[in-house]
Amino acid sequence: MRSIQTAEIAKQIKEMCIEANHYLSPDMKKRFDQAVMEEESPLGKQILNQLQENLDIAGKDMIPICQDTGMAVLFVKVGQEVHIEGGSLTDAINQGVHDGYVDGFLRKSVVRDPIDRVNTNDNTPAVIHYEIVEGDQLDITLAPKGFGSENMSRVFMLKPADGIEGVKEAILTAVRDAGPNACPPMVVGIGIGGTFEKCALMAKHALTRNLDESSPVPYVRELEQEMLQKINDLGIGPGGLGGRITALAVNIETYPTHIAGLPMAVNICCHVNRHVHRVL
Repeated sequence: MRSIQTAEIAKQIKEMCIEANHYLSPDMKKRFDQAVMEEESPLGKQILNQLQENLDIAGKDMIPICQDTGMAVLFVKVGQEVHIEGGSLTDAINQGVHDGYVDGFLRKSVVRDPIDRVNTNDNTPAVIHYEIVEGDQLDITLAPKGFGSENMSRVFMLKPADGIEGVKEAILTAVRDAGPNACPPMVVGIGIGGTFEKCALMAKHALTRNLDESSPVPYVRELEQEMLQKINDLGIGPGGLGGRITALAVNIETYPTHIAGLPMAVNICCHVNRHVHRVL
């Protein structure tokens, strides 16, 4: 049994909050640089160059890459051989988010209740998804999610007869409806299968997948490539002002489902698609 102190967990979460909000992940930077080269529209290329300049300034001067520093979403894989000492794991994670957003001077965007809407003033609580796995490590992925793109999310409860063509049309419907509101060029996360809530969770998690990694499932890999091309054929373009590059990537996750259903979700992220991964 391996022990991890909650103080260390909070420290790591704090650093991850600050890192995610100031620096683009290497896979995202690579894909963004590629998009600048591939964009055919003069206006689209100009917008991408401006966004690229903004990213460079943010990293150099330690300014957030977006004014919406997001709601902290975490995917935490807890090894069965890990013992958390010093208090609650959830409390430690929220302490780290508090410290990251307060000490890092990041915008606090969380309200304590969806109706009375009083700001918590420290961006807590975080949204935490736990998974118990084998091993003696704590695997943490932090993804601050801005709500310009989050508000463009969709869940579709399709019929089995709709099949893969229905899935394709649902994806395009979600992206068309999002238009400029999701701050393109976007990354499109898709979850297919499971249940109402499972497909939404997969869509969110899909956004954290390294863009240099392809799906191990052949038909999913082909679907990702096809949908990226079809989305970029929509002509929405950078900033929604027209152009070739509407999406940087399409990431899809699947899960077994019921014989009577075909649930799927589309979770779109803006051009920064922030995520940081650490293993303790």
